[in-house]
Amino acid sequence: MRTVLGPEASVADGVALPGIAGRIHRERVLLAGWGRAILLQLAHPMVARGVAEHSGFATDRWGRVRRLHRTLHAMLALTFGPAEDAGAAAGRINAIHDRVHGGLDHAAGGEPAGAAYSAHDPALLAWVHATLLDSFLGAYRLFVGPLDTVAADRYCLESSGIEARLGIPVGRLPRTESALRAYLEAMLASGALEVTDTARALAREVLAPPAPRILRPALWLAALPAVGLLPPSIRAGYGLPWDARRARALALVALATRVSLPLLPPPLRYWAAARHAMRRARRG
Repeated sequence: MRTVLGPEASVADGVALPGIAGRIHRERVLLAGWGRAILLQLAHPMVARGVAEHSGFATDRWGRVRRLHRTLHAMLALTFGPAEDAGAAAGRINAIHDRVHGGLDHAAGGEPAGAAYSAHDPALLAWVHATLLDSFLGAYRLFVGPLDTVAADRYCLESSGIEARLGIPVGRLPRTESALRAYLEAMLASGALEVTDTARALAREVLAPPAPRILRPALWLAALPAVGLLPPSIRAGYGLPWDARRARALALVALATRVSLPLLPPPLRYWAAARHAMRRARRG
């Protein structure tokens, strides 16, 4: 474990990084949380409809990779980049969102057929944000190591700084882990989430994309955290199997990862943007 230096910085191999977000987002293994976050996002019918109508996620051979790259690039720029890079990343997100609007093709999640959606809707932005926060916290704790409540609260607070850049009303995003949990529980109980046929079709592209047979065992392992860490009701909505054998496999993968991570050299463990930030901190 690294030592937390309080609200303004964390330590990575003796070098200060900007906040708890730097400590968490530097880890490549955080990708293990991406699949779960996407499946949670798609459980909102309006998000699923927007992805299906306005992205090449399922139809483009490289659609999944492009979406992951955009998400990853934005996260790293907002966390480790200078102010101009962070502003440019937010601008690209907003430009993509400008094109994403439409209506539901059928009633779902308590909304009637034709109900309008927009990627600029603060409610949808808050849902996407919360799924990423919760999934990254879970992936860090499972694959990297413990993270106490103080650090998790600071992570939520730091991450809420995206509000102004994306046009989200100030105070809409959770500032503490308990507020994040309360929001997620409220959403799960609200009826606004419903795993539609559209979501299930997109989920197949996340969990079992077309790949050579030799890669299928690796895809099965990669799907374990995406499926196993879902809320049971959402997992059931997708019709995804989960049993003791899969749970044991996930536990073993997590243990092996936690043991091996400290042995990896920085270029294999940390994203390049994080390593660049560490070098800037040394020079500073």
